[in-house]
Amino acid sequence: MRWKLIRRRLSISAPRMIVRSHLPWPLRWAAFALMLGFSAALALWAFEFGKDIAGLDRGSRAEVTRLAQEVEQLRSERDHAQSIANTADSLLKAERVAQERLAAQVRTLEADNMALRADLGFFERLLPAGATGEVTVRGLQAQPSQAGQMRYQLLVMQQGKSVPEFNGRYELVLSGQLEGRSWTFPMPGGARSLKFRQYQRVEGVVDYPADAVVKQVQVKVLDGGGSVRATQVLRL
Repeated sequence: MRWKLIRRRLSISAPRMIVRSHLPWPLRWAAFALMLGFSAALALWAFEFGKDIAGLDRGSRAEVTRLAQEVEQLRSERDHAQSIANTADSLLKAERVAQERLAAQVRTLEADNMALRADLGFFERLLPAGATGEVTVRGLQAQPSQAGQMRYQLLVMQQGKSVPEFNGRYELVLSGQLEGRSWTFPMPGGARSLKFRQYQRVEGVVDYPADAVVKQVQVKVLDGGGSVRATQVLRL
């Protein structure tokens, strides 16, 4: 019986025996992953190598480079156009401000012109209908500006258009009361020079004692020889 069993095991009809190595399953999965990664890397290398052989990658890079250059050029043109637009806007604002200033100056000049025309008309109405060369005093005004100070203004005119230049003087005399007595006060410093052809506006300030009461202001116009050519009295 034992002999039969030994012979069966040593004969062709003996059962198969499989020898397996005992590896843990994590190592098996790691080996499988390494093999899969190697296969993917090999496939990627083959794809890139194929693109290089076919020339596809070189054309794409050239196209990308060209497009990048065009984008850079467009950006430069845009910046240049923006700079021109900003400069034009600044020039327009400056021109608008200059136009507004000119318009204001024109309005001021027009107002001054109208005032001069009004003054000229007023002066023409004041012209006396006397003989040519006659000197007159018009528009005498005087009022105290503060205690002991009298502000005055007047207009001296010479009749006619083609008249010689007048060279003379004018003097102002204040009169009234001082400490209960009659008081007369000539202009300090004496008569003042006067030089004009047709008319001249005269104005100034006269200082007098602060406790005096001024009731009358008289102006006299004298020629170069000292003769009185015109006079006017203003009662206050």
